[in-house]
Amino acid sequence: MSTSIRQANATDAEALIACIDAAYAKYASRIFDLPAVSAGTPEEIDQGQVWVITENGKVIAGLFLSAQKGFLKLANLAVHPDHAGKGLGRALMDHAENEAKRQGFGEMRLSTHVGMPENVAMYQYLGWQEYERSGNRVSMRKLLQTPKRRV
Repeated sequence: MSTSIRQANATDAEALIACIDAAYAKYASRIFDLPAVSAGTPEEIDQGQVWVITENGKVIAGLFLSAQKGFLKLANLAVHPDHAGKGLGRALMDHAENEAKRQGFGEMRLSTHVGMPENVAMYQYLGWQEYERSGNRVSMRKLLQTPKRRV
């Protein structure tokens, strides 16, 4: 078995959408207002801030980042349920932090759904801090050990 993280390309879109949909399927029955999390995947790939983990050429996890003024946003992270518990999410989180530092950001932010308390707990374990709750949104941030980006 060979896994690697690489930047996504247009040919990954269909497999990445299937991976995201499978990863979020467990939430569909308990979160009535879950957005279409895989919507816009081809466009996001075109913008160049999407990474995938592949195993023997098959997409099994994905990471979406978005540069904002003053911080790098972790827009989405998904691991196919068949590959959960293997450290892939952690590998993508580490990659996201390294990418933020490479781009000169000193802060990362993300939003998750209040109906996903296990995700909030995981992010907190990884050093993220909750800074706001609004409706169904839990906003979190992590300060990185790097100089802030000049904008």
